[in-house]
Amino acid sequence: MTLYVVSTPIGNLRDITLRAVDTLKLADIVVAEDTRHTRNLLSHLELGGKTVRALHDHSTDAEVQALADELLLGKTLAYVSDAGTPIVSDPGERLVAASIAAGVKIVPVPGASAVLSALVGSGLSARAGFRFLGFLPRDGAARSEALARVIETPEIVILYESPKRTGDTLRDLAGLCPEREVVVARELSKHYEEFVRGRLAEFVQDAREWMGEIVILLGPFERGEAGVPSDADVEARILALLAEGGHAKGVADRVAAWSGRPRREVYELVVSLKGR
Repeated sequence: MTLYVVSTPIGNLRDITLRAVDTLKLADIVVAEDTRHTRNLLSHLELGGKTVRALHDHSTDAEVQALADELLLGKTLAYVSDAGTPIVSDPGERLVAASIAAGVKIVPVPGASAVLSALVGSGLSARAGFRFLGFLPRDGAARSEALARVIETPEIVILYESPKRTGDTLRDLAGLCPEREVVVARELSKHYEEFVRGRLAEFVQDAREWMGEIVILLGPFERGEAGVPSDADVEARILALLAEGGHAKGVADRVAAWSGRPRREVYELVVSLKGR
């Protein structure tokens, strides 16, 4: 009656651990975010006969509970994500929560991680810690608020992003903290692995077509007195964001994080300028 949370390769299939292989052999059922992808991995490991069940974002609560019930019947389950360490940015957390509620033992099986691989290859100092925020919302107020969280964080910030949105995200971030150090890690552990380093301002005019799996890392920073924007700078930034169609709350979040000023103060200024 054990749920194993098993890390799998993020690209290079040789990055599977011996313990992960043993665990997948032991499991009665392998639970996977993408069953086709996982069957390919199991076939590579000569475990093609394994029972594989799906667990994804659209799985119902009843389907999650049915998997937990298998554990209560004495079955051993191994949960894997599409790649890397599960639960970091996938639906497996629902199965773990249901299993804990049922009194089932949870056993992590460590292995490859895109977050940690990107961090150790970035060249950024992580002594002060880091903050992982997963994928940013695509648009609207939720995106504005998430961008504000990114730039108000003094530690390293690590993001996942799709290649199609990487350019837009880098430009959005550059508009808020252009001098902050950034590293874009792509295709980790694969043949075309690459780390692109620089300042966010340098990426504004970069029209390259990003490809592959992307991790974005922002370097740590300390807001110094020389970097404090003037009243005129703050007003100009607010007016520019309002002209782009930004809502008062989202604009206030972004400008407060960028300027270091209290959010309430900035919000009142946004409302005042919007009403002119």
